[in-house]
Amino acid sequence: MTFTNNTPASNRHFRYGNPAVVCDGASMRAHCRQLATVVTVKGDVGTDNIEQIASYVNRFILPEKPLALDLSGVNSFAAQAISLFYDIDDRCGALGVDWTVIASASVAGEIRHQEVAVPQSASVPEALHHFDEGNTARRRLLPLLTKSA
Repeated sequence: MTFTNNTPASNRHFRYGNPAVVCDGASMRAHCRQLATVVTVKGDVGTDNIEQIASYVNRFILPEKPLALDLSGVNSFAAQAISLFYDIDDRCGALGVDWTVIASASVAGEIRHQEVAVPQSASVPEALHHFDEGNTARRRLLPLLTKSA
């Protein structure tokens, strides 16, 4: 297993303060946005790195902050990696937060093959828009819930 907490300076996608974490063929990066936390995974997701990926993603599941798991850059997705979705669903369910997956073709194919119910979005902007609509709906209900007779 190989863990690397930096990317080369020659990489034009390098961001100071937010380096990619590289683990056995997959790179991971998290962005905390106003509407949600976006965790991006690229490369190959397999049996040798699924535990490290799950651990990394779980670090960024925060109370009252939806999670968008961007797997659109995943080239290969092992059948055993479906356990990642169960783990995320359990953690998000316990905290009461929404989550969604932006799936690449290989991830979507494995989801269909195993017939797993996973909340999906077509893109990160679509996921953020969905989370924003949920926040707006909750804000409309808030004055109704706080009024007393």
